[in-house]
Amino acid sequence: MSPELWSRLQFGFTLTYHYLFPQLTMGLAWFLVYWKWRALRSGDERYSQAARFWARIFGLNFAVGVVTGIPMEFQIGTNWAEFTRYTGGVIGQTLGMEGMFAFFLESAFIGLLIWGEKRLAPTYHFLAAVAVAVGSWLSGYFILVTNAFMQHPVGYRVEADGSLGIAAFSAYLLNPWAMVEFAHNQVAALVTGSFVVSAVGAFYTLRGLHPGQARLFLRAGTATALIASLLVAFPTGDQQAKMVGLHQPVTLAAMEGRFTGGAEAGVAMIGQPNVAARRLDNPIEIPGALSFLAYGAFQSYVHGLDEYPADSWPDSIELLYYAFHLMITLGTLFIILMAYANVQRWRGRLESSAGLLWVLMLAFPFPYIANTLGWMTAELGRQPWLIHGLYRTRDGYSHVVSAGDTLFTLIGFTGLYFVLGLLFLYLVGREIGHGPVDVAVV
Repeated sequence: MSPELWSRLQFGFTLTYHYLFPQLTMGLAWFLVYWKWRALRSGDERYSQAARFWARIFGLNFAVGVVTGIPMEFQIGTNWAEFTRYTGGVIGQTLGMEGMFAFFLESAFIGLLIWGEKRLAPTYHFLAAVAVAVGSWLSGYFILVTNAFMQHPVGYRVEADGSLGIAAFSAYLLNPWAMVEFAHNQVAALVTGSFVVSAVGAFYTLRGLHPGQARLFLRAGTATALIASLLVAFPTGDQQAKMVGLHQPVTLAAMEGRFTGGAEAGVAMIGQPNVAARRLDNPIEIPGALSFLAYGAFQSYVHGLDEYPADSWPDSIELLYYAFHLMITLGTLFIILMAYANVQRWRGRLESSAGLLWVLMLAFPFPYIANTLGWMTAELGRQPWLIHGLYRTRDGYSHVVSAGDTLFTLIGFTGLYFVLGLLFLYLVGREIGHGPVDVAVV
């Protein structure tokens, strides 16, 4: 009944639930810009209808994302007061910028995007879509800079009272970890958005509804999904792995279940980490792959967990290992699925491939799962540190908030979010049921 444990569980639950929504808004934002741009250039009503339909989905998603995001701001103060006291002079900068600049930019223009088409000239309505997209991605950047500081602290100084402050704001804001993390996270959000667009297109095609819009959704969704799935793997995922290998070698060892170091280290395609025995059971490895992915050469030395004190190991090695490997597996399957879907699209057979359409329709939850596993990998890998190498998790929770208090609020959040999730699914399902308004296809 440790307060630290329940505070971690509560924040992990609310953060995981909340991020189901921003990843779709960030993933859909540039679809809206693209369709508004095509409508502006061509005057084709199909693109305007697509933008209107997805703007409604975007708006619902944005609203629930805001509702589920607000409690996390309070949790940082209530459950992690020691952490806030220690790092507030640093992370407060980007958290404040996210609220004052990015969030208000996005929220101010989303109303114009959804309800302002008849009141604005087409060019201004297109610019409203651009402002929403920029706001959503800028919001993501400020949040990821905050997280990157926790992963790889730069640009800080220690104040007289022992807390952290900003020494070089440009170094903090342009943290190399943040650059790589932002690129990887945003293309992963595009994967989510494109899978959702493809799934709705597949649903309409299977039902024989809205054929013009269904074709538009399928083609845009599958093309974007293939590109984004490839970019998630390389170069963004590759650079993220190299960043972990350079700055968090103990995390890399735990992610791959490597208890002993060595050159030509392989990537385990399958295996079960046995922490008690300090070995990976039943491994099937690709020789040299981990050395190459982490350090760029097959002969590179990869450190093992036994080279570090046990109290510096991630405290959930098994969960970290499986989260990382399931994420990689899903990412590979995304590339295979969307490569096949695009081959069928180029052959003119996508809309007539019923089996493939069923797979596309049912596949939309898996990018959500992959993104969740990715964040589990990042955050579990950082443990036992809140600020890697500087500040341990055990020192950051609020000592005046008991385990019982935290568990009580966690139960409340679980019930509230369950009801909120049902309402969200109902409203989105109703929008999909109404569908876009078809126009004649020329």
